[in-house]
Amino acid sequence: MSAADAVTDSLAGLRDRFAAVREGQPADYIPQLAVADPDAFGLALVSMDGHRYSAGEAEVPFTLQSVSKPFVYALALSTLGLDEVSRWVGAEPSGEAFNAISLEPGTGRPANAMVNAGAIVTTALVPDTPDEPAFDRILRCLGRFAGRELGVDEEVFASESATGDRNRALAYLIRSTGTLPVDPVRAVDRYFRQCAIRVTAVDLATMAATLAYGGVNPVTRERVVSAEVAAGVLAVMATCGMYDGSGDWLLRVGLPAKSGVSGGLIAVGPARFGVATYSPPLDATGGSVRGHAALEAMSRRYGLHLMLNPALPGSTVTLVTTADDLPSAPSGERGLRGRVGVVAAQGAIDFTAAERVLYALDESGPDGGPVVLDLHDVTAIDSVARGMLHNGLARFTADGRRAAVVDPKDLLGPVAAVRERTGRDLPRHTTREGAVAGCARALAGEG
Repeated sequence: MSAADAVTDSLAGLRDRFAAVREGQPADYIPQLAVADPDAFGLALVSMDGHRYSAGEAEVPFTLQSVSKPFVYALALSTLGLDEVSRWVGAEPSGEAFNAISLEPGTGRPANAMVNAGAIVTTALVPDTPDEPAFDRILRCLGRFAGRELGVDEEVFASESATGDRNRALAYLIRSTGTLPVDPVRAVDRYFRQCAIRVTAVDLATMAATLAYGGVNPVTRERVVSAEVAAGVLAVMATCGMYDGSGDWLLRVGLPAKSGVSGGLIAVGPARFGVATYSPPLDATGGSVRGHAALEAMSRRYGLHLMLNPALPGSTVTLVTTADDLPSAPSGERGLRGRVGVVAAQGAIDFTAAERVLYALDESGPDGGPVVLDLHDVTAIDSVARGMLHNGLARFTADGRRAAVVDPKDLLGPVAAVRERTGRDLPRHTTREGAVAGCARALAGEG
């Protein structure tokens, strides 16, 4: 047994806790969905390292239904761009059921791509060419999200097609406003087939994790969509993915999510994980009763709500002192001429962390003196933070202060405004303290 089994244990614990819930009923307006086992309950989670965990009926196949919507929306955004897609479908919460007539007054645009009306339009926007028919393009894209080839459940497709008059009526109504770019019959047939793609909870967790990882499938390491597209999809999922229950979901669970009437449900922890559940009994909004309960409990237990701040105020800047006061500096480096400030950081530096570092730089250094920025324990600096640090150091030196950087991993890159020798320019030191002291000596005029 490995330590990572603790994740599987957590999923199994959620399954045990909510398996006995008897509220809700499987969807029956599509006859083939009504035959699903109401006791089936599976959970799966995929981490950013591509590790997959599951419990219960996580490998039982079922059809995507509306959980297909965010991924086809991602395909449309990738192909046509946000501005073009937004000409045809909006991004505002409808506050109505998934099959409601949610069309914008004056333009006829569906409210968003997560309700049926918007999803029919989004699906119709996918290019249809002789080299690659639109549905083949959709199936291939969703397979890349899942990390494997997917197929269609033809029985469910036939069942949806035989009972899908409301969706056909929606398509004709949208067409009458001029906001459906293809023939309604063809658009709805493609939409039905998209909803009938067969997956498992593990597939869905992988698809959700791909959105969480900025469009890169963490299992296959293939980039499926851009980070900008993934972020846009998550924004619409957060506000619209749970239909007329989206506000309550975001309040209580706090994760972008999407439900489907076959019993599938996904949620995304950006830069953390993708999670999925499968349980056919549905609540009044068309979402899985057990899945909703399990993910709400999971979010509360592990503090996953997006609006919670997991970073402690002191977790980035670990030291603000002077070189003279470094407790473990080599004895030969003590007594530097002049006092030099030292700011040490650790971990991955993003926007928030960079702001903390820059504030610490401003507050460090006796009487506005020189400062050493120690990045020895920093593991990564993202592009936004790198630009902030470059700009902040430039302003720092333009104000007449002198600075040096200990950057043995060269994470910050060339910093033109910092003219002093950096940690990687100095002779090799056996300790971080030695590198800091060497920079301090240079700034103090002794190097």
